[in-house]
Amino acid sequence: MDEELKENIDKSTSEGEDLDTLETENGNANKESEDKNSNSETENKEAEKLTPEQELETLKDKLARTFAEMENQRRRFEKEKEDAYEYGGYSFAKEALNLLDNLERSKAVLENDEKLKETDALKKIVEHLNIINNDMLSIFKKNNIEPIKSINEKLDPNLHQAMMEVEDDTKEPGTIVQEIQKGFMMKDRLLRPSLVGVSKKILKEEQKQDPKEGHKDEKNQ
Repeated sequence: MDEELKENIDKSTSEGEDLDTLETENGNANKESEDKNSNSETENKEAEKLTPEQELETLKDKLARTFAEMENQRRRFEKEKEDAYEYGGYSFAKEALNLLDNLERSKAVLENDEKLKETDALKKIVEHLNIINNDMLSIFKKNNIEPIKSINEKLDPNLHQAMMEVEDDTKEPGTIVQEIQKGFMMKDRLLRPSLVGVSKKILKEEQKQDPKEGHKDEKNQ
């Protein structure tokens, strides 16, 4: 019995040693495999490194992009500077138009005053108002501010604002026949649109009749 027990113990010990040896061998094999994979990845990364020529081309491309961005910024700055120079007085010019409007209104009020009509005083006042008005228009023109043409022109929504319609068969519909307030341009910018009246065809009496009433009359007949 003692001998059999000893043999079983020796056998178990031998099997354990064999198992440890096998596990060690498997661990070494896995480590070798990982080392190979790591070396392979390193080799691939090294292969992916750019050549000197490729690095030079990359630097040239980055440099070209940088110069292009700098040029765009320079152009934007030049454009902003030109706009500031060309249109720096835009707000002032827009406000100054009120002076012209007031001159026109004052002139109209005086000319419609029954007590002043046909008097020398009125003629002198109107003459002076016209001089002031023309001087202001001349100053505006020197600064590239000019009135918009309106009378007998076709309505242009970019330049004119229609305030009313005037029946007129002598003009094509949409033709400007009345200027309520003069519009102005500053170079290619609109200071303000012209307020105008445009022509439309004269309606005949039967056309002016309410369509509903005409329908009722036909139904009653």
